[in-house]
Formats: sequence, structure tokens, C-alpha cells
Amino acid sequence: MAIRNIVFDFGGVILNIDHKLSINCFKILGVKNFDSIFSAVRQDKVFDNLEKGIIAEEEFRDKIRELTGKNLSNIKIDHAWNAMLLNLPKERYDLLRKLKYKYRIFLLSNTNIIHYQSYMDYLDRSYGMKQFEDIFEKAFLSFNIGKRKPNKEAFFHVIDEADIKPEETFFIDDTPEHVEGARLTGINSYWLNVKESSILDLFDDYGVLRKEFYLA
Repeated sequence: MAIRNIVFDFGGVILNIDHKLSINCFKILGVKNFDSIFSAVRQDKVFDNLEKGIIAEEEFRDKIRELTGKNLSNIKIDHAWNAMLLNLPKERYDLLRKLKYKYRIFLLSNTNIIHYQSYMDYLDRSYGMKQFEDIFEKAFLSFNIGKRKPNKEAFFHVIDEADIKPEETFFIDDTPEHVEGARLTGINSYWLNVKESSILDLFDDYGVLRKEFYLA
């Protein structure tokens, strides 16, 4: 079966991120135990709720103040929380622009409104990209759809809303659990080890997905 649709994760796969930078920023602000509250592997429920849009920005900031015992300003919280967001290399951006003419491409990201506002400002300043739909056919963001990876419901939401067939779809994520969640819905899925490779390695010079990454 030919691949007609590609679903990308955002943080790590497209945008470079480093969770340790946010942990370090909070430590500088006097929050010595922030890495026990948040990590790339295990999140306190408040972060899940922010990513699913269950709580608003201000409630999240109040919860951070409660969890840390620090009366931090909104600006300081946002600055530290956004510190993990790095850059989108131009060669990845150029690849995505090329892919949109060869595949139906989508975004599925566990993200939150505070991060969204920060990286969209960066994308606008860097590439004139004012919305994800400038490149992607549709962006499925957890805080908008109320569902997070690796739950199968998040992938079924994309399948239904985009009207795509799982067997014709290729999903790329840098978190093994998310890849496994997608596979349970029948989507061809690939774990991208961002320490060793990037999405550039998955496509040829013409922007065609290399068969060895989706054919058994």
C-alpha cells in the first residue's frame, strides 16, 4: 500500500527542544525540585491538564506557584516554561514545504497554549509562518482536541477528522510510547531517535519517503 499521508510530531521531530533547559531555568528561580515535578518521561497531572486544555494559562501558573512554593511572576514562569523551545532548522522547514506537494501532511502534537504562543511567534519571525496550516493540511494540537498521545483516541481523532486510511499513513515521533500508540490503530509508525538522525534522513532528495522506513 502506498503512503499518501504523513503525520508529524512537532517538538523534537520538527522543532528542536531540550527539557533540561526549563528545569535549569526553574532552578535558577529557586525551584530546586522542579525536575521531580516535571520531566520528559513523567509529568505531574497539571501538565497533562494544560496539554489537554482542561485548565487555562492562569490556573496553570497558579498551580506552579503552589507546587513550587514560590511566588513567581507570570512572566518568569512563562520564560522558564518556554526555555525548552529551541529552533527549527531551515533544512527541515524547506523539506516540509517540499512534502506538502507530494503528500497530505498533518501535525499531531502534545502541546499547550503557552508553548504554542511562544513557538508561533518564533515561526512567524523566522519564516513568516503565521499558522501551521501555512504548511500542514491540518494541525491537531492536544490542547485544542482535548486528547493526548499515546492514547489511541488521539490517533483515531486524526484518522476521522482528516478522513485518512491508517494503512496509507506514516507517523513520525521521537517518543517510543507514542509510536506504539499509533501502531495500535493500524498506522505505519516510526520512532525517530533524534540523537542519531533527523527527518531529513527519512526522505530522498525529491522529498519522497524512503521505502525502507515503512516496508517490512
